[in-house]
Amino acid sequence: MEHKTIKNERGTVHYWISRGENTDAATLVFTHGLTADHTMYEKQVEYFKDKYTVITWDVPLHGLSTRYKDFSYENTAKDLCAILDTEQIDKVYLAGMSMGGYPSQMFAYMYPERMLGFVAIDTTPFGYQYYSKSDLWWLKQVAPMAKWFGDGMLRKSMAKSVSVTDYSYQKMMEMLAPLSKAQMIEQMDIAYGKFAEENQDMTLQCPVLILLGDKDKTGKVSQYCREWAKQTGYPLHIIKNAAHFSNGDNAKQVNQEIEDFIKKG
Repeated sequence: MEHKTIKNERGTVHYWISRGENTDAATLVFTHGLTADHTMYEKQVEYFKDKYTVITWDVPLHGLSTRYKDFSYENTAKDLCAILDTEQIDKVYLAGMSMGGYPSQMFAYMYPERMLGFVAIDTTPFGYQYYSKSDLWWLKQVAPMAKWFGDGMLRKSMAKSVSVTDYSYQKMMEMLAPLSKAQMIEQMDIAYGKFAEENQDMTLQCPVLILLGDKDKTGKVSQYCREWAKQTGYPLHIIKNAAHFSNGDNAKQVNQEIEDFIKKG
């Protein structure tokens, strides 16, 4: 993967790209979850990089993209658009895990003509109908509650809550390692707060596939995913033996689901 950056008035955004042997192959963009970084998709990169053009990136405020101001999901969608423009890529498949689903959905909403499809991995939808006022209130309490945990306990509890395999647990601990407790809490506060502010009804004009770990116990993600599928008719596929970090817990099934989705497109 080649490491590159884009720069704008908000900051510097880091991304990685690998172009497969087939120059006409589709492009896949993988967007990671909260307090993680682009390496969350290393098992997807390994599987897809020789078949497709693959892009991963450190979402603003995360990984190497921490020097960033004026975070919003609208701005992250603009940043992703700038990455694609820089690489002269017109249309893409997006895959977003957890928080990574929000920049992905915002991009799909803002730039529908550039979308080939969206894979929602243990994430939740934009839309007023899915969330009660108390749901959005509780989102804003995640960061304040995290302050009550000791540093080590916070890291371990976060990693354990999203994983069922040792790989996913260790990977999450590895991604958390460079962050201070204050940085983790800041990411939670801004990411959840901005979702509550920017939540809106949106219709995605591209094919959508929802993937959900059968052991995902993070918040009400499972409930939201099932209601999302029910209200839209989007297919919901259950990832076996996987928690919230399902693309790590069961990379084999997730990779196959994504590939099947692309081939149907």
